[in-house]
Amino acid sequence: MPAKNVIPNLFSTIYNNELRRKKECIISPTSNLAREVLRILQKYGYIGEFEHIDDGRGGKFRVQLLGKIVKCGSITPRYSIQKTEYDVWERKYLPSFNYGMLIVTTPQGVTSQIEARKQGLGGKLLGYIY
Repeated sequence: MPAKNVIPNLFSTIYNNELRRKKECIISPTSNLAREVLRILQKYGYIGEFEHIDDGRGGKFRVQLLGKIVKCGSITPRYSIQKTEYDVWERKYLPSFNYGMLIVTTPQGVTSQIEARKQGLGGKLLGYIY
């Protein structure tokens, strides 16, 4: 069975359900990386509660939607980003200064570009949301 693109699927499922003004959505397949991305989205108030449902086939996430997402998506390929380059990538993917965030995987784990910049960390870009 071919590998699933878990992160692009996560963002497209959330975005499509937000467009339809749904209160929740089911995301499948799951991964630990997807769980960390959802944790970041929850921390910054883009989504509500989420839970993992074990269905014996890789599992699913049930995600509560809050109607706060205008646009989100994955960034492919996963560009490497240095700690001094966040401004360049923000201008490329976000509509305006201090609006939205990039999601980055760093040696310290998955985080937002806001936290990565504070900690002085580079990493790889996973996605954007605003």
